[in-house]
Amino acid sequence: MTQHSDVIIIGGGLVGMALAVALDAHGMTSVVVDTADLDTTFAPGFDGRASAISSASVKMLQAIGIGDAIDSEGCPIREIRVTDGLSPLHLHFDGRAEDTPLGVMFENRVLRAALITAGRKAANVTIHAPARATRIDRTEAGVEVTLHDGTELRAPLVVAAEGRRSPLRDAAGIRIGKWQYGHRGIVTMIEHEANHGNVAFELFYPTGPFAILPMNPGTRSGIVWSVPESEAEGWLALPKRALAAEFDKRMGGFLGKFDFIAPVQTWPLGFHHAERYVDHRLVLVGDSAHGIHPIAGQGFNLGLRDAAALAEVLVESARLGLDLGSPVVLERYQRWRRLDAATVAGVGDLLVRLFGLPGKPAAAVRRLGLAAVERLSPLKDFFMAEARGQTGDLPKLLQGALA
Repeated sequence: MTQHSDVIIIGGGLVGMALAVALDAHGMTSVVVDTADLDTTFAPGFDGRASAISSASVKMLQAIGIGDAIDSEGCPIREIRVTDGLSPLHLHFDGRAEDTPLGVMFENRVLRAALITAGRKAANVTIHAPARATRIDRTEAGVEVTLHDGTELRAPLVVAAEGRRSPLRDAAGIRIGKWQYGHRGIVTMIEHEANHGNVAFELFYPTGPFAILPMNPGTRSGIVWSVPESEAEGWLALPKRALAAEFDKRMGGFLGKFDFIAPVQTWPLGFHHAERYVDHRLVLVGDSAHGIHPIAGQGFNLGLRDAAALAEVLVESARLGLDLGSPVVLERYQRWRRLDAATVAGVGDLLVRLFGLPGKPAAAVRRLGLAAVERLSPLKDFFMAEARGQTGDLPKLLQGALA
């Protein structure tokens, strides 16, 4: 059996499924192929992972029809406090006077479940999972994919949404610039006495940043702690009470007593960026194109910006009757996304290195710098707009409208 569609998407994670649902909202067809059993998303259990979603990204998710499934689950971020350790000199982003929050925190499992459910219900989305592509041919006429069960797929374009280790990207010979930070992120969720007040904290220590992210209800927070690679296993091996004492030391005790309510996990932290986002009838989105440090919480947002831009390019090209896999179509997407993603990634990398400099002189400079930005309203306003995802050439979906 041969299935024809406008787009074949390899990878049914958050970005790949968001792209499929976005295309469906515009009446375009896609086939999603993923090696994982997507039903595991709905299994009981809580892994503690969460994402900070910009207000623009929330508008996109609402525009493609999953707002009802997630709106009540998110925790708005009304304030962000950035400090060098527990120094009283801080940078305070205050969005309480605005209707639009600085961002919204969601559990990853909520986002996954909402997008998969929407994809399964969509009239124009076909999902093969678990499934494996045994052959992917990108010819002059189009893309031909054979699945392990013999199913044949045909489309003008294939999208790599496979993650950091993208086989499609590597097979196309697209090189990536990459490095490891020599750190791992310790990720978990805590339940605490004091209400977080919808405030996100980014506390920078020479050994790595410690982020406290507000979750629903007001007495839950997500933790992302960056520690040296050589120390990660040692921290995880500590008894829970000893680990909690280390957390409390870095938080300064302002949330009161707390308990772990999710597994304590660790993830390697690195950077990568593809030399190009397109090849013959191939497009990269999300982590297949770029991967950044979680310091500013922009990784998933960059992926959604990719999906929004690609959807708009494909929808407008289809209306003009263009070949969706043609170089002129793909180059428009690449011009739109590559500079923006590279800029965000570069700024994040700079922050990691700046706040990781050891010594009292470096700490003093950082603290004075944060205090100076605190007093520069135009610069603060720019950073707040960046947190909301409202800077640059925004695709229509990120403005809450269809293309």
